Amino acid sequence: MIGVVAVEGALHPGRRVLEPQDEALARRIAANNHAGVEDVAISARDGATLRAWNLQPGDANGDAVILLHGQADNRVGMLGTAEMLLRYHFSVLLPDARSHGESGGTIATYGFFEADDVRRWSEWLARAERPRCVYGIGDSMGGAELLSSLGAGTSFCGVIAESTFSSFRSVSYERLGQAFHTGPWLGKSLLRPAVEVALIYARIRYGAGLAQVSPARAVALSAVPVMLIHGLADTNLAPSNSEQIRQANPRVALWEPPTAGHCGASSANPGEYERRVLDWFATHDSR
Repeated sequence: MIGVVAVEGALHPGRRVLEPQDEALARRIAANNHAGVEDVAISARDGATLRAWNLQPGDANGDAVILLHGQADNRVGMLGTAEMLLRYHFSVLLPDARSHGESGGTIATYGFFEADDVRRWSEWLARAERPRCVYGIGDSMGGAELLSSLGAGTSFCGVIAESTFSSFRSVSYERLGQAFHTGPWLGKSLLRPAVEVALIYARIRYGAGLAQVSPARAVALSAVPVMLIHGLADTNLAPSNSEQIRQANPRVALWEPPTAGHCGASSANPGEYERRVLDWFATHDSR
C-alpha cells in the first residue's frame, strides 16, 4: 500500500496552471530582449496536446535551446534561464511537460513518455526555426526527461541537466527515505518490496514503465555531450545522483557548486552559471 500511494502521488503531481500574469511576464521579458512570443502546440504519440512558448529574438544567433521545468511546475519556472539566453540571442522553446501547465496527458512519467515528447519538440524546432544547433537545459524532472530523450534518438548539439536523478528506481528509494526521515537505505532495504510493487502497479494500471526510466543508462549509450550541474547543498535530490550518471559515461562534465541547493546554481553562483552554460554551448556547436 505504501508503494501504491507513493507512485500515485508521483504520477499525479499538482498542476500549476498558467495565469494571465505569467504570460504578461513572458511577453515583458521577450520585449525587453527584442523577441517575439508565439504560442505553439504539438501532438504526442498518445495524442496528448503539448503546449509551449517559442521566443524568437529579432537578431537571433542561429541556435535554439529547449528549456524543461521540474515537477509540479510549468514553463514559467524556466523564464529566468530564458531571459539569460535571450540576452545572447538564442531562440528559446519553453514547453509545459505532459500533465503540467497547459499540456495534456493524464500522468507524469519522468521520462518514460516524455523522452519521445522531447524528441518531438526538438524535431518541431528544427523544422520551424532551422537552427544551426539545438541545445537543451532541464531542471530536476526536466533534466531526467532531457537525458532520457537521448535514448529516443533526439539530436542535440549538447545538453545540460541540473539537480536530476540517475534512475526512477533510485529516486524512489530516496523519496521513501525522505518520507520516513531516513536515508535511501530504508527504501533499498526494508521498503524495497514497496518500490517494486509501485513499479509493477504503474506498468499494469497506466502502461508506464517507470522501471525503465534511467537517465544514467541513456547517457551511457549516447554520444551527445552532457554537462551536469548539482549543488552540494541539494537536500531534495542527492548530488550522488549526478555523480552516478557521470560514472556511467566518463565524457560527462560535472559542476558541483558547494552552496547551491536544488536547481539553485544560477542563484548561488549567477556569474559562474552563465559562463559555464555559454561556454558549454560555444564549445559544442556544429560549426
